[in-house]
Amino acid sequence: MKPNCYHVIWVLVFLCFDVSARADDTALQGHWKLAGDARDGSGRNNHAQNTGVDLATGGFDGRTSHLVVAHDATLDPGRGDFSIALRVHTDADLDDVLGDLVGKYAPALRKGFTLSLVNNAGVTSSQSNYRHLQFGIDDGRIDAQWTDHGRLGRAILVYSLAVFDNNLYAGTCVAGEDEAGRVYRFDGGGKWIDCGSPDRCNSASSLAVYRGELYVGTGKYRLRGSALSESENPNRGGNVYRYAGGTKWIHCGTLPEVSAINSLVVYRGKLYASSMYRPGGLFRYEGDKTWVACGTPDGKRVEALTVYNGHLYATGYDEGAAYRYDGASWESLGRVGEDARQTYGFAVHGGELYISEWPNARVYKYGGDKNWIAAGRLGDEMETMPLVLYNGKLYAGTLPSAEIYRYDGDTRWTKIGRVDFTPDVQYRRAWSMAVFQGRLFVGTLPSGHVHSVQAGACATYDRALAPGWRHITAVKERNRLVLYVDGARVATSASFDAQAFDLSTREPLRIGFGPHDYFNGRIQDVRFYRRALSTSEIKTLARP
Repeated sequence: MKPNCYHVIWVLVFLCFDVSARADDTALQGHWKLAGDARDGSGRNNHAQNTGVDLATGGFDGRTSHLVVAHDATLDPGRGDFSIALRVHTDADLDDVLGDLVGKYAPALRKGFTLSLVNNAGVTSSQSNYRHLQFGIDDGRIDAQWTDHGRLGRAILVYSLAVFDNNLYAGTCVAGEDEAGRVYRFDGGGKWIDCGSPDRCNSASSLAVYRGELYVGTGKYRLRGSALSESENPNRGGNVYRYAGGTKWIHCGTLPEVSAINSLVVYRGKLYASSMYRPGGLFRYEGDKTWVACGTPDGKRVEALTVYNGHLYATGYDEGAAYRYDGASWESLGRVGEDARQTYGFAVHGGELYISEWPNARVYKYGGDKNWIAAGRLGDEMETMPLVLYNGKLYAGTLPSAEIYRYDGDTRWTKIGRVDFTPDVQYRRAWSMAVFQGRLFVGTLPSGHVHSVQAGACATYDRALAPGWRHITAVKERNRLVLYVDGARVATSASFDAQAFDLSTREPLRIGFGPHDYFNGRIQDVRFYRRALSTSEIKTLARP
């Protein structure tokens, strides 16, 4: 019995020492419990200024509430290691994006760090990222070269991209009479695993994750809309399927009178789908193979779908306008510019809703009512399509040159590359986008290739964060970034030169707001350390 007693005593001593060491940790520069006040419990006096946060519960409303901690040298990691630890609660059914957790980031300089829970929906036709953690650093000087990941089978268009269960999936459009659109899973480098053809039509046009499973919408895409020879495949689409692994797909119903599904999105716990061609329509999934029609605004088609501040938003191909739906009725939000004829994609950036358009390759942000504010034009291009938040910045793709641009504020856009050089065609499109394994991925037309790029350094948790209370830790440890959820390591960035990243900035530290959106949920027990926490320390902090 004695050895066992001594063993217990030593374990208790170790645990007490571990707790004491953390309480007196000189690297702890800020500790905001958010359980009654916004004061710093670390002894550093880095108290937070509160705007609308319910400090009794740590509740953030997703609209305006956030905390600001004034800049102090103790909160500036420079080139050193640091850690962020916090508890986060999110609901299962959402009518808004989730938003930012903690960051100290200067967007004009692309400098600092961000930790966000990102939803990228309305990315032309897909919900490409859903409830995904992104932890990134940048110093405004690091941009890697683009990587070509090859052509997906005989694709002429990578129509859809989505991240599901730690994998990147892509839906394609093909032109042959006897060919059908397929879904592929990325296997690294230029390798893609064929996941089969869900339908007989020429396109797997939209992807989304819903209730922990991957769904695809199908369509017969009219290739003459991209100035290409029309597909000889005669089969209509308009079907939705659920992935069952391997090359198996389970039919989940047909949208009435729909030949091509344009977009899928999750809103208030339901899956919605839109029709690309006339007659227009929005449909809500009620399970099994049942879809309920939700109407359209004045008979107009509703295309790319996203969710923001309580509503479902839609772009349109019948006019250069935007629309929103509250679960019962539609409202037109007006034209987004005098010359806009069609609208193509959405993103939520800095708490505001952005939209892309044709034929001037402009981007606008929503100013309330029917007011759309010009946010710049992308070079001499004609059309902006996908918009995506990646590592603290907003990115967009274009037609006719398939160029990629980064938004640098006000009306400034910086070209960072081109992803399709197909000769002797009128249009080249950067059509689809997704963030995966810390990189930005782009699908193209008419080459049917996928390309990716890394800006700064980024670790992404490529699974939907489970709702309820979760403990999250983000660590910069020498030459890598690491993410932990509930004490378990879930993601690691590619290695980088730590000395190339000086994260010093005079920006304040923000809790519940940043480059994505105001946080929608609850946050408590936020800690900032100027060192890398060990795995054992993280497991201890993560205990309920």
